Amino acid sequence: MALTDEEPKWYILHTYSGYEAMVKDSLLRLIENNNLSDSIVDVKIPTEQTIEEKANGKKKVVERKLLPCYVFIKMIYSNQLWYLVTNTRGVTGFVGPQGRPIPMKEEEIRKMRLEDFVVDANFAVGDRVSIESGPLEGFIGEIKEFNDETQRAKVNITMFGRKQDVEVEYVQMQKISENAVEIPAEEE
Repeated sequence: MALTDEEPKWYILHTYSGYEAMVKDSLLRLIENNNLSDSIVDVKIPTEQTIEEKANGKKKVVERKLLPCYVFIKMIYSNQLWYLVTNTRGVTGFVGPQGRPIPMKEEEIRKMRLEDFVVDANFAVGDRVSIESGPLEGFIGEIKEFNDETQRAKVNITMFGRKQDVEVEYVQMQKISENAVEIPAEEE
């Protein structure tokens, strides 16, 4: 029976703390060295951007791992691949009963943003949008520019009493209709 007719699915690998990037690099080398690009399609470490305040009072946007100690791998499962992947340095095993992987559900894949789901957005410069998810959830702003290729927009929001441009993914924002009543967040 050939495994090539199977669709690749997303699985979760557990790693030692701080080994996520090393595991990803090792898996990418394993794919390249063993010509496994047909079997192992993708390897990701989901991250998010958060705003961090430094000791001097300055704010900085920082990239953080959504789930430390986990790496996500899209592959066509086989016992041989299970052996190769679990024997990669830094990998403690697959997430699942007795270390046997269970494929992720579509809603889990969407939530972790492992795949780019094309959003048919009809955004325009000047549109008012509310940010629905991520570290800027709840903010309302105006689109200054957008890029359909990267599915991101530059949105001008008011943060800490000052206007600021932030980059937001299409899937994180929703257009505010013109007839919607806006409740001001703070009085000046």
